[in-house]
Amino acid sequence: MLSEEQIQKYRKEGYVLAHSVLSASEAADLREECHELVQRLSRSANLDATWGSVQNATASTTVLHRHNVQFYVAHFARLLLDQRITVPASQLMGSPNVQLHHCKMFIKPPERGSPFPMHQDYPYFPHERNTMLAAVVHFDDSTIEKGCLRVMPGSHLGGPLRHLSQQDFHLPEDLYPVESAMPIEAEAGDVLYFNYLTIHGSGINSSSEARTTLLIQMRDPQDSPLQETHESRGQGMMLRGIDPNPKFRGVE
Repeated sequence: MLSEEQIQKYRKEGYVLAHSVLSASEAADLREECHELVQRLSRSANLDATWGSVQNATASTTVLHRHNVQFYVAHFARLLLDQRITVPASQLMGSPNVQLHHCKMFIKPPERGSPFPMHQDYPYFPHERNTMLAAVVHFDDSTIEKGCLRVMPGSHLGGPLRHLSQQDFHLPEDLYPVESAMPIEAEAGDVLYFNYLTIHGSGINSSSEARTTLLIQMRDPQDSPLQETHESRGQGMMLRGIDPNPKFRGVE
């Protein structure tokens, strides 16, 4: 569980880093699962998730990703339901019920891992009450050199901002350079929680090691989407508690 001090930090700054949520051996096992999955999928799929705006500016970088990894590896299905991750999410949302919106694995390759311009996640999947948050589970150490995630503390309090949307939603890079944001360096096993209104991004991985993470987007199931967008195969799965207002989701 998070302490009251950690919860208040999240309320004030829009993020909180929980240390040593997973053991070093658990993180190492999950890291290996990620890299093995990429090896299997790369034979038949393009896994590069580099944003179009970044490709135009930095054609030599790449970032590997896959949505819904719980359908490929059972270890990830168990992780999504792990109380060490869902209980803090429940505390931060202020709801006993935690619902999956989507999850995706990221691997920033060494020496050329793509950056992500500063942005809010809100434009991709806006909701009525803004309970949506992300948990970034670190499977190896994340440093500035490895292109760790960066945030602008307190930026969630300003509400949704107007984003550029040429190919991906992001904020003007001259006004919101990645280098100006606070780097959140983390160790393997740490979990970073941040609200989807918190401005965040990340730099290039210029190190000799990959940066491997799983991002889990969660919400209170009673927080309704403003648009039916960014739908995902695993969307609606209850990770903690119940769905008080279940919708028909197919053949029962």
